[in-house]
Amino acid sequence: MIVVHHLDTSRSHRILWLLEELGCPYDIVPYKRNAKTMLAPPALAKIHPLGKSPVIVDGDRTIAESGAIIEYLVETYGPQLAPAAGTPERLCYTYWMHYAEGSAMPLLLLKLVFQRMPINVPFLIRPIARAISKRAQKTFIDPQFERHIGYWNAELSSRLWFAGENFTAADIQMSYPVEGGVARFGIGKKYPAVHAFLDRIRARPAYQRAVARGGPPTLSR
Repeated sequence: MIVVHHLDTSRSHRILWLLEELGCPYDIVPYKRNAKTMLAPPALAKIHPLGKSPVIVDGDRTIAESGAIIEYLVETYGPQLAPAAGTPERLCYTYWMHYAEGSAMPLLLLKLVFQRMPINVPFLIRPIARAISKRAQKTFIDPQFERHIGYWNAELSSRLWFAGENFTAADIQMSYPVEGGVARFGIGKKYPAVHAFLDRIRARPAYQRAVARGGPPTLSR
């Protein structure tokens, strides 16, 4: 039985969803964030030295990092969720699997840090922090994100899923930055292909079962 160490409002939603898509039985060990700091509880450090989520335990294997977990689960239990090796779709799949955490998520984390900056400083310097936060978002973070989401929209306008015409684990990997980006940057109706992608993934029964078991994939940090 696979055990998922699942932190609320975190990347581990993707792992629950993947396991539901694969039909793999699993147990959840839930963890709650500190309400003030939004950090994971110290108990997670007993499972993995970095104290982060997601982490899975499968027999004698303990695996951390969303991308590594997804690749392990697909290779072990669901190769049908990856395109065939040597195909153009497989290269595209590999790209999006790495892009999600390597390029997309850093921007979302920057957005969160600068949004919270005026709240997390002493009262007397909040006006200065607010000005710095606003300028950083306006001049760098928001324009960069606009470029990325325009890229997603263009790619999804030419095909149904990120790696091609078939749903793959790359769509699961990309779901978190897409959902977080839409929520945090408030893109409205400007990018119809991105919204259509979100509608498709949220309509999947496995996605809905993952939400029912582990909660929604809200971006909190």
